[in-house]
Amino acid sequence: MRVLREVSFDRVLDHFALHHPYHPGDPANSNDEAETHIRRAQTLADGRWHHVLLEVPEVREVVLPWHLGEDGEVELIPRTGLTVRAAAGRLAALGDTYTASNPLCARKLGRQADAEPSAVFLSTRAVEGPDYEGLSVREGLIHLDGLHRMLAWERVGWPAPGRLLEAYVAGLSPADVREAVSPADVREGLSPADVRDGLSPADVRHGARHDQDGLDVHPGRKSGHGPDHVDHVPDVHGGFHPQ
Repeated sequence: MRVLREVSFDRVLDHFALHHPYHPGDPANSNDEAETHIRRAQTLADGRWHHVLLEVPEVREVVLPWHLGEDGEVELIPRTGLTVRAAAGRLAALGDTYTASNPLCARKLGRQADAEPSAVFLSTRAVEGPDYEGLSVREGLIHLDGLHRMLAWERVGWPAPGRLLEAYVAGLSPADVREAVSPADVREGLSPADVRDGLSPADVRHGARHDQDGLDVHPGRKSGHGPDHVDHVPDVHGGFHPQ
């Protein structure tokens, strides 16, 4: 992880509202739920938010919460959670049957694969709420918003080595921040876009990362009609082009 700067909660909310607006008339849009998760993370984080850049291996190990697959026939992520890598593996195993059983979720994944990249929102601890209460792993990098984007990036193939993903992270400790070097400290005047394109020589990892390999991969099917989950607005920009 490369810490760019500490940011205010107002800035986090402004960025989220700009790129992920809530449209109450759209049944597929639950960005209001995502904002709820972000506000709960603010409480856990004691007001500490940082604008960071993540390496691909870090993003692959982000823990995703319970997800019913847009009220489809198949529960994509169990209550115990899955990493991005494990959830993408489950999608690959389901193959075309997931498109048929969960058409809305499949459509969103396809749209995100071709969209422009945008920042995801994460917490270092699991927040309150039914989506998170059953998580087996409760510390590390926990998803708040960006589920479909991260899964789409994993499915279509990540960009060239050295390309980094922008994120806003709640709850980094002072020790975490000290272990991460800001690109501005490495090369003065380097913009976040430059760093995402791999121009920074820094190679610093998040000291609080946890190994998520033990998370439950839930093989069963389930007819779920529970609450929709985050990152559901069709026109949200997010994702890396395969190139």
